[in-house]
Amino acid sequence: MDPRRVLTFRAVARERSFSAAARALSLTQPAVSQQVAALEKEVGARLLDRENAMAPTPAGEILLAHADAIAERFALAERQLGELIAPGRLRIGAFPSALAVLVPKAAVRIGEVSLEEGSTPELAERVRRGELHLAVGFQDAALPRREHDGVVRVDLVSEPFVAALPPDHPLTAHDALPLSALADEPWVAPSGDNLIARACEAAGFTPRLVMISRDPLANRALVTQGMAVTIMPRLLAREFTGVALRPLTDAPQRDLYLLLPPGGRHPLTDDACTALREVASELS
Repeated sequence: MDPRRVLTFRAVARERSFSAAARALSLTQPAVSQQVAALEKEVGARLLDRENAMAPTPAGEILLAHADAIAERFALAERQLGELIAPGRLRIGAFPSALAVLVPKAAVRIGEVSLEEGSTPELAERVRRGELHLAVGFQDAALPRREHDGVVRVDLVSEPFVAALPPDHPLTAHDALPLSALADEPWVAPSGDNLIARACEAAGFTPRLVMISRDPLANRALVTQGMAVTIMPRLLAREFTGVALRPLTDAPQRDLYLLLPPGGRHPLTDDACTALREVASELS
């Protein structure tokens, strides 16, 4: 199949009109109609229902999904080729707690970078579209390995969680704790259905949440004032003051990893990956 015809078909399917597609593509309407007709001859099936506002046929729906992928890769190639000539700042994305510790320490070793926050699925999608040059994501190490379509995953470090307690809490007398020791405590956590909640369930209890917050500073304040306990990643916890930290004998872990485009990478990408690995190793 001629990819130009595939993209022309995509425009017609999206616009539901030969004339509108022609305007979008800066072509004449006869040229658009001829390209779609030639493509239908190539695939041996009708792709558009002319009697139903140019809705894709079942064959058209199949091809449209591939056409979207082709258009997306062309757009990514155009962006990457442009950045090869004029690279600009390296755009790094990361989830909040990585931006609090890991990424800034690596960024100062790289050069000109810009940093953006997001959830791991959002970051993977933005790397895939070329909006970010790389990103740092994570997953619960107890779950099956997660891959993301259209990007390359490179493992960085596996990080245990530690207990965060008020400074005068009786449990601070212990050098290490089982997670179940916190079963009767009030908790603060990012949600009631995440790594922390799953770890508590595995330890035999449901955490009694007095606050749901994704803000590490707010969570620290609650713990410091004796209003709650929590568990947090070790890399983040070591930056906190006013909180008593204790290892967990049955600590859950999260896997940190890099998300990279499959090709056409920014000139500073390798330096960034090296810096992130070095900082992760130094902090772990």
